[in-house]
Amino acid sequence: MVRVPLSPEQVAAGQRLGALIRTARAGRDPETVARAAGISPETLRKIEVGRIPSPSFGTVIGLCTALDMPLAAAAEAWRGTVDRRMAI
Repeated sequence: MVRVPLSPEQVAAGQRLGALIRTARAGRDPETVARAAGISPETLRKIEVGRIPSPSFGTVIGLCTALDMPLAAAAEAWRGTVDRRMAI
């Protein structure tokens, strides 16, 4: 199976999502957050810096739960329509 490269818009969406997650984690231990989300700390780091621009839906749900962040905030970050009141 050949993986289709992500478009620049998809990469930008992943970067926005990563920035939101990094901001929401603010000061919390990355290993603790990652384990609570059911992912490795390395995966969390890659998501936060945009190296995994399209994490799975389950991963996003796990991160939102671990960070007490509404799933809608993650969706808005992905779309580029973040409402800062919902972000954190």
